[in-house]
Parts: sequence; structure tokens; C-alpha cells
Amino acid sequence: MSEFQKTLKSEINLNGIGLHTGKQVNLTLKPAEENTGFVFVRKDLEGNPTIEADVNFVTTTERGTTLEKKGVKIHTCEHILAALTGMDLDNAIIELDNAEPPILDGSSKYFVEAIEKAGIQQQEAERECFAIKDIITYTDPETGAEITAIPHDKYEVTTLVDFGTKVLGTQNATLKDLNNFKDEIASSRTFSFLHELEMLLDAGLIKGGDLSNAIVYVDKEINEETTQKLKQAFNKDDISVQPNGILNNLELEHPNEAARHKLLDVIGDLTLIGVRLRAKIIATKPGHHVNTQFAKKINRLYKLHKRKNVPEFDLKAEPIYDINGVMNLLPHRPPFLMIDKIIELSDKHVVGVKNVSMNEPYFVGHFPQEPVMPGVLQIEAMAQVGGILVLSQQDNPENFSTYFMKIDKVKFKKKVVPGDTIVFKVELIEPIRRGIVHMQGYAYVNDTIVSEGTMMAQVARNKE
Repeated sequence: MSEFQKTLKSEINLNGIGLHTGKQVNLTLKPAEENTGFVFVRKDLEGNPTIEADVNFVTTTERGTTLEKKGVKIHTCEHILAALTGMDLDNAIIELDNAEPPILDGSSKYFVEAIEKAGIQQQEAERECFAIKDIITYTDPETGAEITAIPHDKYEVTTLVDFGTKVLGTQNATLKDLNNFKDEIASSRTFSFLHELEMLLDAGLIKGGDLSNAIVYVDKEINEETTQKLKQAFNKDDISVQPNGILNNLELEHPNEAARHKLLDVIGDLTLIGVRLRAKIIATKPGHHVNTQFAKKINRLYKLHKRKNVPEFDLKAEPIYDINGVMNLLPHRPPFLMIDKIIELSDKHVVGVKNVSMNEPYFVGHFPQEPVMPGVLQIEAMAQVGGILVLSQQDNPENFSTYFMKIDKVKFKKKVVPGDTIVFKVELIEPIRRGIVHMQGYAYVNDTIVSEGTMMAQVARNKE
């Protein structure tokens, strides 16, 4: 079933402090046209330069994901991107008057609330999804962090977190349905360990941080020097450690909030792939570096897939016509009936399937030692699929047949052998006029075109 792209119904504004820059920033989310994706706009710079949410623009991943294009940067983009994807959007303009979105409470919660307030608008263009067909893994050799994508019928994410500390322990979180992002993931806040926090403060980072937008896990003894440093950094009169090991009595939203926030980061970083995934993602000890390296790997595979121009077919779907339905439309019969079922059909295109068996009679002589399906029979099968497209539109299809008139631009690109499943897609090049049909056909095995060609046929009434 087709999914359609979505954008915002109206624009909406947020403002706050950037986590690392410590600077006030105004952010405006705006609707965007179909196929725009997510685009950042720096309103504070001359010419209002844009940066697309594209993993190929990632430059640094230290404590957040930074995009850079032609010298223009966007820091810590992952939380807003997670919110946009988590709310099932495809297209939006993100205008900022500084280099970093506001950290707000360290989660995606307020971005999600803003998106809900602005409203969501379905668009006319279909959403493109990239279905993972094989297991894909990326491992960071330095940290042992690993992300794996497994074929799945929807987008599901699991994170496993283990920092080797007693205060946090081992945690995991799973989002089985993106529709649950708002309730299960969005409010999970960013976190840090005390020893990391001290290093960041000493480095002049997290200028916009305070105890309301980050969970601080205390993994070391706090001495007087550290206490004074934290009081000054967070403008607090008192700094204390609670029984759960968290600084200054910050109530957790979830017992496994750290794992849920890492899941939020994974969704935000993988948004940079530029297409919605159909896969089960399992991320072990994820971080922005491993997330974005994995996203780059998937992005390369997606671009290769696009270049091949291979459409997605659900071979498990209930057929439009099974073999009996096919025989009700076509006059062909075994051994010259070359298709097994029809899985898609409209007034302009048709998709049919042929399971190639070793029992095909032509393999007896073509060739005994190396059976290969003859190219001419691939084109015949393609034509039969085209015949279904034409005859299904006739009131009494049993009274009509289609006859070849011309084939052109035929190419054979790869052998078809026993055990292959061929998927034929045939489309009308122009409307049917006076019984003349002009069609373009493609034959696929897995993700590869094996043959293609244009065909012309005539629809004729059978003799009484």
C-alpha cells in the first residue's frame, strides 16, 4: 500500500539556548514542497545559505552531529531531525538565526509539541522507502560500537547501551513502531558522565548546558574543587548526588532513559540517509560517529539502488490474478504460458511474476550442461504480462487477443537460470489508440535488470 509524503500545515517558532555555543537562537519550522526533504536555513548569514540534512555534509560528531556546507555549519542537528522523522514528516524547512538549534530540555519533546501544534499535512507525492534486503553491519574498531540493519517490513530500532559503569549499568530500549515515538522516546533527555562534564567545561563547551537539559551520572567522587566548578557552571547554590547516582535530584522520565535517548539519537542521525528505511536497526553502544558512518554506508547503497532504478515489489502480497486468473485472461496454455501471477495492476502499468523451474521444457536443449532461459522467451513472457494490462481493460477479455507488431531497443543484461524469480514490469508509453498498444517492459531478478525492451502490439477480436 502506498504511503504519501507529509509536511507541516503551518509554520511555528521556538527559541532557546544552543547547548555547545551557549547562544540564544530562534528556530522556525516551515512547510516544504514535496521531495524537499529537511533543509536548514541560516537566516543570520548573508544570502540565507541552506544545508540539506544529508549525511555527506557531516564533518564532526564530537558530542553531537555537525553539518557543514561551503563553510556554513549546523551543530547538534540530531534532536530536531529525530522529532521530524518521529512525527512521520518528510519535508520541512528549518530556519535558524544561529549555528545550533536550541537544546531546550535535552530531548525532542518540545520539537514534537511544536510539530503537533503546527499540524501535519499529507501531500500528493508518494513516499519513497528503502527496503533493506540483506543484513548490513558497520562496526567501529576502536570502540566496538556496532549497528546492524536487518530486513523488516517496517522501521524498528533497538539500542543496547553499556558504558562499563556501575551508576548506569547496561540498558536497552526498543521502538517497534515509529507512531510511538512521541510517547516512548521523544522526552528522553541527553546525558553525560561527571568526568566527561568536567572535560567539556574545561574545553569551553556546553555553554548552554544546565541541570534542566542534561542528566548527569556521577561516576566519580566529587571533591570541593569540582563542586565549586559545577555550582558556577550551572548557577546553583547547592550541588548534590541523589541515591540513583544522578546529580541534583533530576527525576528520570524512564528507568532506561539513557538507552532511549541513544535511540532518539540513532533516529536523528539516520534521518541523514535521506530516505525512510524499512529495516530493523540494532545499535550496540551507539554514538554519533558510528551512527553517521553507518548512515553513509546505507546512503551509498541507496544511491546505487537508485541508479539501478529497481522498483520495490512485495512478492508475498495477495496476487491480483493467480495462475487461474491469468488463464482466464490470456489464451496461452502450458508449456507456452510464461507467467505465474500478477501482483500489481493499474490502467497504465502491470507487474507479473515468473518462477523459473528446472522443469521448463526448453532447458532440455538450451543448454543441457548449462541451462539458460532464452532471451526471446523472456521477451515473450514480458509481452504476455503486457497482454494482461490490455485485456484486463476489455469488457469481455476472452473475446480478444493481443498480437506482436514490433519489438525494439531490446537488451539482455544477465543470464536467467533455474531457481530465479523474474519480475516483469510493463508500462504504457502512450494511451491505447485504435487497438494499438505501445509498451515499455523490464525484467528483474533480485535487484538487477536482466532484460528490457519496447513492444508494440494490436488488440484484435477473436474470430467467432
